[in-house]
Amino acid sequence: MSRVPVRPFRSRDWFADPARSDMTALYLERFMNYGVTPDELRSGKPIIGIAQSGSDLSPCNRIHLDLAKRVRDGIRDAGGIPMEFPVHPIFENCRRPTAALDRNLAYLGLVEILYGYPIDAVVLTTGCDKTTPSQVMAASTVDIPAIVLSGGPMLDGWHNGELVGSGTVIWRSRRKLAAGEINEEEFLDRACDSAPSAGHCNTMGTASTMNAVAEALGLSLPGCSAIPAPYRERGQMAYETGRRIVDMAYEDLRPSRILTRESFLNAIAVVSAAGGSSNAQPHIAAMARHAGIETGADDWSDAYDLPLLVNMQPAGQYLGERFHRAGGVPAVMWELLQAGRLYGDCLSVTGRSIAANLEGRESPDREMIRPFADPLMDRAGFLVLKGNLFDFAIMKTSVISDAFRARYLSNPGSEGVFEARAVVFDGSDDYHHRINDPALNIDEGCILVIRGAGPIGWPGSAEVVNMQPPDALIQRGIMALPTLGDGRQSGTSDSPSILNASPESAVGGGLAWLRDGDMLRIDLNAGACDALVDEAEIARRKLEGAPPVPESHTPWEEIYREKTGQLGDGAVLEMAIKYRGVAAKTPRHNH
Repeated sequence: MSRVPVRPFRSRDWFADPARSDMTALYLERFMNYGVTPDELRSGKPIIGIAQSGSDLSPCNRIHLDLAKRVRDGIRDAGGIPMEFPVHPIFENCRRPTAALDRNLAYLGLVEILYGYPIDAVVLTTGCDKTTPSQVMAASTVDIPAIVLSGGPMLDGWHNGELVGSGTVIWRSRRKLAAGEINEEEFLDRACDSAPSAGHCNTMGTASTMNAVAEALGLSLPGCSAIPAPYRERGQMAYETGRRIVDMAYEDLRPSRILTRESFLNAIAVVSAAGGSSNAQPHIAAMARHAGIETGADDWSDAYDLPLLVNMQPAGQYLGERFHRAGGVPAVMWELLQAGRLYGDCLSVTGRSIAANLEGRESPDREMIRPFADPLMDRAGFLVLKGNLFDFAIMKTSVISDAFRARYLSNPGSEGVFEARAVVFDGSDDYHHRINDPALNIDEGCILVIRGAGPIGWPGSAEVVNMQPPDALIQRGIMALPTLGDGRQSGTSDSPSILNASPESAVGGGLAWLRDGDMLRIDLNAGACDALVDEAEIARRKLEGAPPVPESHTPWEEIYREKTGQLGDGAVLEMAIKYRGVAAKTPRHNH
């Protein structure tokens, strides 16, 4: 007996429209040129898109060029018809001026593909940082059945017997180079050794974080995100994902049924407990807004008291292989569920609840994934701050080192409160040019501030806030100063920066009027960050306007600057938010 979908597949409007047989012939004929038959496309089977993010320009996702074969097998075996297509490449490490420009561009492209072509459901292939949010945002806008398949992290990196995590090793090696402990050749060797195989970052950077978010949201099969790319389980997961998306097409299980406010709160909880990337904040906000759901500062504040459970770099010790063997994201979610900090009744792509998916998922490795009652750190979520410099910023507390805590956050009688002298840089070029200038007189009583790094100023928002101290301080053993900025930082960084400051300086945020030598008071207990400058002086400085920003060099940079909002609100294309569920309306014929 043939299966009957909950509602007719939209591809029939292309390939089986009795009112326009001429258009049916037009739509069908060119698919014949690579061997597809009319009977296949008119069979009533669902056409399943495979959004191919892998390419030579996207090495973190290149594994999907192979995994797609197993996805196709799963789709065919379950009774679907696979159609693979490319999406805009995103490569965090290599894209200049920043890959943040690509998230919204990839979103737009995927929306048009999913809406304008005969696709009934889609497999989203993710890996590198922004490939996950861009595709989830698009799936929400179009609202056809969608499932996320992560490509998985690289194998663990080793250098001279030491675990070296991708990304994290760069920031740590920079400090070693500045301290004279290694030379440039050793720097390169350490970096290369951190990337031993196919896959995305093997640390809990933005890539691992965002794939964990997709799983926490219920958009991936349980255990999908943490399987290392070369493992046999990764190919098996690709096959099962292909099979499952066909069932989802028949069930009409769309993102709008899975993505709820509670599912996004689950994602925030997982990011906090895993020591995840600060980039999750704008990406989660963006995905939620495209799903018609609001998340905000209070949601991150409510998760601040969550403990750190995952012992993974940069907040911990280990890397992705051990995390997978310890149970991965389901084991973390199991701990949160048992502690009453997870919404277990949220629906997932399995067609079952999150709680049902987590049965029997307790971790066997209690050094890698700690019990909720015996964590690595008691309160390890993200602090939300505001003050006269910005309305919103966050600070990742899970990476605060003992030395940083002792120097800045342990003053007797005022723990968690410190004051520091601002040293202000206009973008990263200015920082790299001047950071070692003795005339700046930078010491441990300073806070390094970078502006012009936000969505409009850069443009795109750059990962530059994790500024390291001058070489002279590093050589004295001072490895970190407080840092603040209106940009972002790599999720692999171990810097406890105050970042994502919104509004940014380029649109009149308070960092625009901050000056070298101003004293800043940071009170982590109250979530406050203020420049100790009187109101009259602030008003005078505001009349001077914001520092100049670089001109746009491409049409997209200009469009991006005109249409994109601030990091606190997800840095989305604000005009795009109103478009949701667009697949409910069939596109008009093209002839």
